[in-house]
Amino acid sequence: MNYKKIKLKPKKEESLKRFHPWIFSGAVQHKDNDLNEGEVVNVYTAGNDFIAVGHYQIGSIEVRVLSFEEEEINLDFWKRRLSTALELRKSIGLLSSGNNSYRLVHGEGDFLPGLIIDVYAETAVIQSHSVGMHESRTIICEALKAVMGGTLKNIYYKSETTLPYKAGLGAENEYLYGGKDVSEIALENGLKFYPDWVKGQKTGFFVDQRDNRALLEKYAENRKVLNMFCYTGGFSFYAMRGGAKLVHSVDSSSKAVMLTNKNVEINFPHDDRHEAFAEDAFKFLGNIKSNDYDLIILDPPAFAKHRGAIKNALQGYKRLNAAAFDKIASGGIVFTFSCSQAISKEMFRLAVFSAAAISGRKVRILDQLNQPADHPVNIYHPEGEYLKGLVLYVE
Repeated sequence: MNYKKIKLKPKKEESLKRFHPWIFSGAVQHKDNDLNEGEVVNVYTAGNDFIAVGHYQIGSIEVRVLSFEEEEINLDFWKRRLSTALELRKSIGLLSSGNNSYRLVHGEGDFLPGLIIDVYAETAVIQSHSVGMHESRTIICEALKAVMGGTLKNIYYKSETTLPYKAGLGAENEYLYGGKDVSEIALENGLKFYPDWVKGQKTGFFVDQRDNRALLEKYAENRKVLNMFCYTGGFSFYAMRGGAKLVHSVDSSSKAVMLTNKNVEINFPHDDRHEAFAEDAFKFLGNIKSNDYDLIILDPPAFAKHRGAIKNALQGYKRLNAAAFDKIASGGIVFTFSCSQAISKEMFRLAVFSAAAISGRKVRILDQLNQPADHPVNIYHPEGEYLKGLVLYVE
């Protein structure tokens, strides 16, 4: 493996001995000349002992580790990693006749930092969060086809928005494989939906809320449900299957509202229990009456995308939850979430506690929620735990 080399400063290999997959720029003592961002490098300790191989990048994280063994990052490597990821999903019973939507690769959680792959029926959507993964997209595509066999008919690459800081990188959204006669409908727990990987957010659908949507379904019977930040309406059509009296979906994006209506209609045609509104969340909550709803879902986009935004994000969570507590009917249920990786469980819980105190309502925690098993957290990389949620009973 004739890769270029990076040498660490003395004693800077300790985190790598604990298998943490990031090497920060401050730990680097020397690197070979003419390193290109995204290329594979071998990493050595100050004593010239091999310790890792990974993708080099420019920034605070200088290397994202692919392996702690001295091996070649070739097609066989990618096939092994993708096969292992697929076997995990199979072993937990995720691939079934009622579910063909799941996350196949979750970055560091599947020992492939910077790579996301979501599967929707016959289509895989690849998203790169590092230049190294972007440069590897063709070989990843080939490995995917080999591992998934005939079950995969399309591979769509979508990294235009995840690598915006690299002008001229050529991270256009495009089909790397297939792209003709694409099936538009996918299944999740027996419910149908249209994943919009071409124009939608992320990879087209938030598969990380699958288990939490299923839990919500159990709470929905005979309740009046408000789904804030509905995006494609996942919580809404689960609530309807759960027997909700009515379901109102709210999102500031008119395109999201259109897709929500489309997803509700495909599952519950001509069902007048559902109505969707394109409106700002805080404005909508401010205008509703007390007791209008007895089940509210708060699933906002990430309020803090970096550590510098934590303070404002916590204020946002506090305001949002206080507004919901103020308006929900007595005996109501609130499902509240944060998908901000920079916000810890403790921070989020404190923000919700503060909101409850402001409202003066009696609030009890019924359940604590997180990301599902196809979004695994590498035990050596706790930063991968990003989704946190609470189910609350409000008197």
